[in-house]
Amino acid sequence: MNRRRCVSVAITVVCALTVLAGPAHAAPAPTPSPGAGAPVAPKKSLEEVRAEIDALYRQAASATDAYNLAEEQAKKQSAEIVRLSKAIVDGRERIDDLKRRAGAAARAQYRNGGIPEEAKLVLTDDPRLFLESTNRVVQGQKATRDLLTELQKRQDDLETYTRDASAEYGRLEANRVKQARTKKLIQDRIAAAEQLESRLEVAERERLRELERRAQNDAQAEWLASGALREIGSSATAEGRKAIAYATAQIGKPYVWGAEGPDSFDCSGLTLRAWGAAGRGIPRTSQEQWRLLPRVAVRDLRPGDLIIYFEDASHVGIYVGDGRMVHAPRPGRDITVAGAGSMPILGVVRPDK
Repeated sequence: MNRRRCVSVAITVVCALTVLAGPAHAAPAPTPSPGAGAPVAPKKSLEEVRAEIDALYRQAASATDAYNLAEEQAKKQSAEIVRLSKAIVDGRERIDDLKRRAGAAARAQYRNGGIPEEAKLVLTDDPRLFLESTNRVVQGQKATRDLLTELQKRQDDLETYTRDASAEYGRLEANRVKQARTKKLIQDRIAAAEQLESRLEVAERERLRELERRAQNDAQAEWLASGALREIGSSATAEGRKAIAYATAQIGKPYVWGAEGPDSFDCSGLTLRAWGAAGRGIPRTSQEQWRLLPRVAVRDLRPGDLIIYFEDASHVGIYVGDGRMVHAPRPGRDITVAGAGSMPILGVVRPDK
């Protein structure tokens, strides 16, 4: 009996040891709760964070251009709808007037017993009255034809205005939908960038800014080393000086996407108002400024010219001379002076060419 009990105990001990020494997958481990020993992703370097933030703001800047363009188009379409609506009202009033005149002519003929002027003309024996009546008949026939022609034209115009107004309204609604989608994209990108930056310690944020400055300074130094500035020697025009004076007066004001002043600006809002102060109307967005304004070679750059940046023309600054430009950088930053070559230059446009 004792021997049998010893064997049983020995088997139990062996089984226990086997379980304890078994592979890890034999019994599934409990899922660790967040913050309680869960695996932590490796922390990104500040340079990686800077690159990610920069990419998010670049996407927001590109979307801002699309939003601003849609807003400009919506303004034009709204104005066109107002113009067409007025034309429709005026057209209807004119048609009503023409119909009243046509009705008056018909009633006058009825009061004459329904006898046409041509028949009265044939019945007269007075030569002088015959000649006067002939002239009156000719004038009356012409007036009637003119009346009917104008009535038809007004009705055709009214139909055209109505179709055009309907089409413009459809385009306006499509632009509003596009604006809403683009606005959400911009807000999402800016919020993501701000969240990334907010996670950093105060010292890390300062180091992040230092990395930004270093990257810009390196790009500027490389641009200057290329000899680009040595070829730039033209002076600003009177209009260019006015544009520069306006832009530099805004230094220190915050960047706000979609803003055109006077208290805040986005990049193209600043250049729009600067050249507006010089008496020149230019397109609202940096992409439209690049597409529509006269282009000049970088080597011919002169103060007052607009420098367009990045392949998608999503940023713009105004050149102020000595290798520097004024621009509204991005959300969270203020209007400032920076190196003209601190970002990749796409090209140069000249509003007063």
